[in-house]
Amino acid sequence: MTVTRQDIDFLVATARAASEIEIMPHFANLTAAEIKTKAHASDFVTVADIASEALIEKRVRAAWGDDFLFVGEEVMEREPTLIDRLMDAPRAVVVDPIDGTFNYANGVPAFAVIISVIEHGEVKGGLIYDPVRGDAACAIDGGGAFLVGQGRPDRPLHVAPAAPLSDMQGCAGWYYASPEERERLLGGFGRTWGIMNYRCGGQEMRLLVDGRIHFCYYHKLSPWDQAAGWLIHREAGGHSALLDGSPYRPDLRAGGLLMAPDKTSWNELATALRG
Repeated sequence: MTVTRQDIDFLVATARAASEIEIMPHFANLTAAEIKTKAHASDFVTVADIASEALIEKRVRAAWGDDFLFVGEEVMEREPTLIDRLMDAPRAVVVDPIDGTFNYANGVPAFAVIISVIEHGEVKGGLIYDPVRGDAACAIDGGGAFLVGQGRPDRPLHVAPAAPLSDMQGCAGWYYASPEERERLLGGFGRTWGIMNYRCGGQEMRLLVDGRIHFCYYHKLSPWDQAAGWLIHREAGGHSALLDGSPYRPDLRAGGLLMAPDKTSWNELATALRG
């Protein structure tokens, strides 16, 4: 199997349908009973997350049959061992139905739908769809990265040119890092021009792959959060690896993923972050 442009177009249309039917009608219109917390007081799930994921799974199964592994963030809450099958599955569809649920639940228009296709542990296709703008950053393994939607022609995506460490700016999420790790990471980021955090990795990585910022760092890893963005970033010309230099794998849940314009700038930033 391989991921085609037709597959990506179908998945973009599926993300758009989930957005139009389940996500945007609830946006800034949720009741307290429709928002629940998960692992942390600011880790939310809403009725729209659950409904969006169910719609995506239903539509993909209707089009592709049942011969694939479906790994959704909300399904994983009920079946956490699903991820153990990810690397061996001939095909897996991995979904974050609303990335940035904290923003979504609080009426902040910075959230995304993230979908990736993984075959035998290799990320073959991915997209980050913006329900507010109605467009998607996409990539196909070996086929480049591009922005689609809003009735406009495809636009190729490229990372920012490399810059000295002191001129680099980017986004970082150090949630779940220990106090010692936070101190070390913040010391390293203090050597850059600046860091920001949108509480939505999908929107942050869209900035990254479109050359608007230089780097992203994510301490805790999940395939529904980073697999699509990792592929889009690579196809847009970027270099990424775990903080210790080892390659990214979609089944990893820790290790710190650092994404930068090229290997030289990655090394400079990684050295600073390691202390």
